[in-house]
Amino acid sequence: MEARGDLRSILPYLPVVLRGGALFWPPPAQEAIKALALGPDVSRVSSGDVLADAITDLRLALNLDPLPRRAAEGLAIFFDDLLSRAQARDWFDHILPSLARLLLRLPTLLEDHYRSGGYQEESRGLRILGSQDGGIVLVSQELAAALLACALFCLFPTADRAQARLPPINFDSLFAALCNNSRQSQEQKVRCLVHYFDRVTASTPTGSVSFERKVLHRCPVSDSITYPDMDAWMKSGVPLCTFRVFSSGLIEDEEQETLEVDFANRYLGGGALSRGCVQEEIRFMINPELIVGMLFMASMEDNEAIEIVGAERFSQYMGYGSSFRFTGDYLDSKPFDAMGRRKTRIVAIDALDCPTRLQFESSGLIREVNKAFCGFLDQSNHQLYVKLVQDLNTKDSCASIIPDECIGVSTGNWGCGAFGGNPEIKSMIQWIAASQALRSYINYYTFESGSLKRLEEVTQWILLHRWTVGELWHMLVEYSSQKLGRETNEGFFTWLLPKDIPNDICLLSHIHG
Repeated sequence: MEARGDLRSILPYLPVVLRGGALFWPPPAQEAIKALALGPDVSRVSSGDVLADAITDLRLALNLDPLPRRAAEGLAIFFDDLLSRAQARDWFDHILPSLARLLLRLPTLLEDHYRSGGYQEESRGLRILGSQDGGIVLVSQELAAALLACALFCLFPTADRAQARLPPINFDSLFAALCNNSRQSQEQKVRCLVHYFDRVTASTPTGSVSFERKVLHRCPVSDSITYPDMDAWMKSGVPLCTFRVFSSGLIEDEEQETLEVDFANRYLGGGALSRGCVQEEIRFMINPELIVGMLFMASMEDNEAIEIVGAERFSQYMGYGSSFRFTGDYLDSKPFDAMGRRKTRIVAIDALDCPTRLQFESSGLIREVNKAFCGFLDQSNHQLYVKLVQDLNTKDSCASIIPDECIGVSTGNWGCGAFGGNPEIKSMIQWIAASQALRSYINYYTFESGSLKRLEEVTQWILLHRWTVGELWHMLVEYSSQKLGRETNEGFFTWLLPKDIPNDICLLSHIHG
């Protein structure tokens, strides 16, 4: 088997075993899965409570603890009480046996994955990507479905995950959350996942999904961009990119290819598999292949981001938080790239949590702008990027054309909800980072935030005056210094704009392109 080094890093976290150069289910587990694959007439699994017993038997066959009691209760609640009889019958008669057959294929899918081409030149095999370990994992959608089936049945070993700074991956906590009184949003999350399994068992997806750990090295490393300091940001002559403001609409509904921002937890997925139900968690429910990254991506440090390309969307939804609802099927029409990935690019960046004063201090500003810059930067063509930035810094207008592959960024109020960030500051930080990363534009969704009612006015005024990254950064630092020194109580937008803007405003409509 090729790329065995990749396999060895993740093998302790998989439910299969390696013997004689081949992967296998342990025999007791394989027999139990075979019974499930033959349907309820053989397995006798035709209800949620019996499914919970079958999962416990599977876990014991893998030398894991029994399924937690509340998770077992949650399975019974969902499949016996919340699903209609017709839906439950279809699940146990057809979907569950199909998932069991997919599980039986997992060893073969993994072996095919490690034998597939390209890993010798640049490893893309499934492996643990720990702190500062930049790299890419590329998996087929079929393998992703098999791994998610393992998560559904809670078959992944958990003993060493916390020490490796890996997030939980099994679905036990998600089902356990159904036992609480405020379970409505959790039920809807499970409905999204059950719908995903319905879709992939009815028709196996044939594309691929890549997961990349991106690192801004603090010390110079060949063919990489280093972590910029305050001076580097001050001196940047890169022009600010186009900024478009949308008071309605959602990041995930972008029709064109953009870099879509996941307002992430430092542990990828956040509370997706527990009780969370805000921006990141919702995205992981409607694009469940994102969850696969939780298997092998360790938590992010300040100089890291995670980019995921190709995750298919399967569900429609409405609402947010406690009002979140699964509303039906979604047919993803995004085209595929040369690697077989849908042209959906999602970047996970985690903001400072409850920063209060820190978000105005130099260390906080640098941390946030470099976190966003790491996420927005495409390091795949390091030399071209360095040349373009050098030319822009020397005001060489002939070289200021941004390449077509530098697609725009779709984002919004990153770190401004439960994390408590300042929306005016965060919007400017993301603009600075996207511009420095040579992104061609930002599409900013305000979600009707009242604090950003002047965002379009401010961004168009700045563009009218042709500010650079360094000039906006300087103003952000100056404002933050005054804020900390209690020299101003105004918001950044009010502080920045002249009190009386005579004729500039009438020109704003001409700046949008």
